[in-house]
Amino acid sequence: MPYLNKFILEKVQDNFDKIEFNRMCWTLCVKKNLAKSLLLITEDDAFKVWVIFNFLSEDKYPLIIVPEEIEYLLKKLTEAMGGGWQQEQFENYKINFDDSKDGLSVWELIELIGNGQFSKGMDRQTVSMAINEVFNELILDVLKQGYMMKKGHRRKNWTERWFVLKPNIISYYVSEDLKDKKGDILLDENCCVESLPDKDGKKCLFLIKCFDKTFEISASDKKKKQEWIQAIHSTIHLLKLGSPPPHKEARQRRKELRKKVLAEQEELERQMKELQVANENKQQELETVRKKLEEAASRAAEEEKKRLQTQVELQARFSTELEREKLIRQQMEEQVAQKSSELEQYLQRVRELEDMYLKLQEALEDERQARQDEETVRKLQARLLEEESSKRAELEKWHLEQQQAIRTTEAEKQELENQRAVKEQALQEAVEQLQQLELERKQALEQYEGVKKKLEMATNKTKSWKDRVAQHEGLIRLIEPGSKNPHLITNWGPAAFTQAELEEREKSWKGKKATE
Repeated sequence: MPYLNKFILEKVQDNFDKIEFNRMCWTLCVKKNLAKSLLLITEDDAFKVWVIFNFLSEDKYPLIIVPEEIEYLLKKLTEAMGGGWQQEQFENYKINFDDSKDGLSVWELIELIGNGQFSKGMDRQTVSMAINEVFNELILDVLKQGYMMKKGHRRKNWTERWFVLKPNIISYYVSEDLKDKKGDILLDENCCVESLPDKDGKKCLFLIKCFDKTFEISASDKKKKQEWIQAIHSTIHLLKLGSPPPHKEARQRRKELRKKVLAEQEELERQMKELQVANENKQQELETVRKKLEEAASRAAEEEKKRLQTQVELQARFSTELEREKLIRQQMEEQVAQKSSELEQYLQRVRELEDMYLKLQEALEDERQARQDEETVRKLQARLLEEESSKRAELEKWHLEQQQAIRTTEAEKQELENQRAVKEQALQEAVEQLQQLELERKQALEQYEGVKKKLEMATNKTKSWKDRVAQHEGLIRLIEPGSKNPHLITNWGPAAFTQAELEEREKSWKGKKATE
């Protein structure tokens, strides 16, 4: 049928009867394919459905009619039967439709209409009339038909005729069986239709003006008159535009719409495939990134392990240094005690001098004692300052290590929380020690101030005695204070160590630094 429609039937001219051609094709295939016993319609009605199928089917082999066209045909039949369209029933039918097929074959369509599934409650005659009406509209291009009265051209009498309106002609017959044709009214773009007032006892009159003739027609009522005028006017308008009949134009629009929807679906499928490929590529990239993250996590774990090991080593080294500082402090305390004892012996010897210089010697002894106390306080202050400096360096070192550990990774914050707590505890202890050292240093400063006051009092006292002795015995030479050169000042205080001791300590410290 696609080949015949495209290359043969569309090119025939004159009075070629396509209906007879369709009937010949129907005769060739009906006996082999049609099961008459299962149908509620006649063979002639089945033939009309077969012809309608050839008109509505898709232009591809094998011929099928798609669900959209099935719905269109069933709606037409339902309207022709005067019933209401049951959309829900058709949707249920489509749900049960075979997904492996795109549509129905002609024999399946005849069976669907002939089994009465969509015409329940209608008798066979009503169904046959509906099929015939749809056949006339879609195949015979009948736009409207019905009985009306026509005025004769010669005898001027009114006669009832059966009128059939087609795209370019109005034919009128004696009856609706179309056997006795009485004439035609040829329509073109120059024709027109006009409404006439009632006259001569005739009502619902209208006039059809053609190139060479004018036809007066009377409808049965005003509604029929208006319907015929509107239908003829629409037909003339289509002739002016050169457009095909409405049902053929609607069929073409439906086909174009289906093609457009199919193209959109294909484009959508293509885009979905592209998206799927892109998604697969993205999944592969994500898998690669995940593997890289796992490797980075393993490297981070190894680095954390090394860092913890380094931290343990630093803690052990800090403990060793702390023990060493304690030992040095103990040795210095012993040295201070030894120096104190030597000073006591020296003072004892000074008190054994001559009686005439006893008071002066006592003043000098007080001065020496004050200076010795000042030196002891200075040593103590220097030692406290050294411990304070050491603690401050350790605190700064712990603080820098803590800041560096925090900056290394935020992701390890939870794991390092316990270590930070330990460090904070050690830091708190060191701060407490520092505070204790500060307190001791303040006490030493207070002692130093007290000794300094004593020394000033002793100095004043010595001066007074010096003046007295000079008055009585001018040849006596007083003991002078020490050199006024700047004393060595360390973190243990002024003159806590000699230059030789400081050089020896510096050599020892540089040697330890080189070994580390």
